[in-house]
Amino acid sequence: MRGFLALGGLLGLLQTASIIGFAWFVSVLVTGAIAGQSLAELSGSFAALAAMVLLRAFTVWAMDAASAAGAARVKSQLRVAVLAGIRRLGPSWTQRRGSAATATLVGPGLDALDGYFGKYLPQLILTAIATPLLVLAIFLNDWLSALIVALALPIIPLFMVLIGMATQAVQRKQWDSLQRLSGSFLDVVGGLATLKIFGRERRQLARIRTVTDSYRTETMKVLRLSFLSGFVLELAGSLSVALIAVTIGLRLLDGQLTLAVGLFVLILAPEVFLPVRNVGAQFHAAADGMAASAEVFEVLELADAIPADAAAAAPAHARARARGPLRLDAVSVHRGDRLIVDGLSAEFEPGTLSVLAGQSGSGKSTLLAALLGFVPSEGEITLGDGPLTRTEIAWAGQNPGLGSGSVAGNIALGSALAEGNPERARLIEASMRLAVASGIDPEHELGVNGAGLSGGQAQRVALARAFYRWQELGTPVLLLDEPSSALDAETEARLLGSLRAAADAGAIVIVVSHREAVLAAADRVL
Repeated sequence: MRGFLALGGLLGLLQTASIIGFAWFVSVLVTGAIAGQSLAELSGSFAALAAMVLLRAFTVWAMDAASAAGAARVKSQLRVAVLAGIRRLGPSWTQRRGSAATATLVGPGLDALDGYFGKYLPQLILTAIATPLLVLAIFLNDWLSALIVALALPIIPLFMVLIGMATQAVQRKQWDSLQRLSGSFLDVVGGLATLKIFGRERRQLARIRTVTDSYRTETMKVLRLSFLSGFVLELAGSLSVALIAVTIGLRLLDGQLTLAVGLFVLILAPEVFLPVRNVGAQFHAAADGMAASAEVFEVLELADAIPADAAAAAPAHARARARGPLRLDAVSVHRGDRLIVDGLSAEFEPGTLSVLAGQSGSGKSTLLAALLGFVPSEGEITLGDGPLTRTEIAWAGQNPGLGSGSVAGNIALGSALAEGNPERARLIEASMRLAVASGIDPEHELGVNGAGLSGGQAQRVALARAFYRWQELGTPVLLLDEPSSALDAETEARLLGSLRAAADAGAIVIVVSHREAVLAAADRVL
């Protein structure tokens, strides 16, 4: 934002000059007309006055344009940063926070920064520049009016601080209410099919109505404070200008002040208070964005505390292919206060198909999440002679995680190969064959969350995505969580053949499963 701040300072200076020039030339024209000067004699002042009007219009437009561009740039940078931070924090953090709250933060939360950069910050810059210069201009012409301004001006910031403190508290509640509303609505939409099956969908109306009323109440509190703030600031400014006008009028009658000076000061007086009043008014427009940005910086600080994946920044083809076994040395994983995996040590050799088996809740999926770096763990996880990184893993979880778009686009998600590249098409075809998904049309368009496929088809598309990554990047580790849970016996047998082929090609294949056929096909069961 440095460039925007510098440009805002320059535009604020030009706008202040146009305000002073406008007041000066209006007073010259009025006093000249009263003195009986002709139109020709006043034409130069008319032209200068028109130039001041155009200059002020230009500076106002330029400030709006610059602030809009600055807001877009900042929002873009913050979104990229916070999404990278969320990626580093992993799914466990997102699950604890809630996907609706995260989406609200990254979407409408950051959009609210438009009010901060588009309205509040430009007005703050203008106030910092215009107010002292305008007071100086008044002082050079009439020290008494400048004294009145100097005494009255601090009253407005005092009211702004008092009202601002109250505004921040209610704005925080409004922001929390919006996040609760988003989460509640997402929960209802996500479980609507189940609710409808059991005839309970109408019971959610009261819950949504309660949360919505809470948000409406908090919003009205913010609006009441906004209107109160505007009224107080306008009243303080108007009374101050009225006091200056009365003193100027009395001194004009007494002959202590000339009409030109009195008129000049009287025109400038409202302009002194206007930027300060506007800062207070625009503070409310900026409050949403400031509340959201505070949470954004909390996310970034949490993400910065996690060591960066050094290999993630390197291009896939530039990374050395890791060779050697995958070792777990005294690995422990906690979920909150619960110890899920306790001091596990194991070794997985390249070219082997290993199966993690056990009862539900015994920590199989948690161990995979630890290998992926999605949950914090203790102990060491190494591949060959270095730490295991996500860039060396291809994986498919229990949830297919498909999005809207074509089946091919979902399979090649994150690929470095551009759409239309023959190699990309070849890898998609080979991956679908390995995932026993050749019967699915790769150009078939999916809806939201991959709608348009059966459970088994969605699972095979997710497996094809893992196979695609394994083939394109040559990842040495292939992790699959319950890959055949939605498959029939024949399809499962063909998939096991693909997993055996991947292991024979040198991959470390680790599968979470309790299916008898998968256990029977394994080289090792842990």
